[in-house]
Amino acid sequence: MQNIRKGDEVVVLAGRDRTRRGTVLDLVGTDRVLVEGINVVKKHARGNPMAGTQGGIVDKTLPIHISNVALYNPETGKGDRVGVKVVDGAKVRIFRSNGSVVGAKA
Repeated sequence: MQNIRKGDEVVVLAGRDRTRRGTVLDLVGTDRVLVEGINVVKKHARGNPMAGTQGGIVDKTLPIHISNVALYNPETGKGDRVGVKVVDGAKVRIFRSNGSVVGAKA
């Protein structure tokens, strides 16, 4: 079971965007995540008149390593580690700090 999934809200732990929050847009491979608004770089794109694309400088979101993000715990307001527990015969993700279920509506 993956600790961090698409759609989760995460906090960046290391790098230029440390302490910023964002939503996971996609998992890239097994160990990288694309986070909305995090690790955005300027990319020089060449135009292609045959394809109808315009050149210029575009913003591009690059993936960051999964070890540099932590799941955001709304109860504590901080990033938190994630564990797995069996509840009613199904595996669920829990926050390590307080044991509450990830994504449960309070």
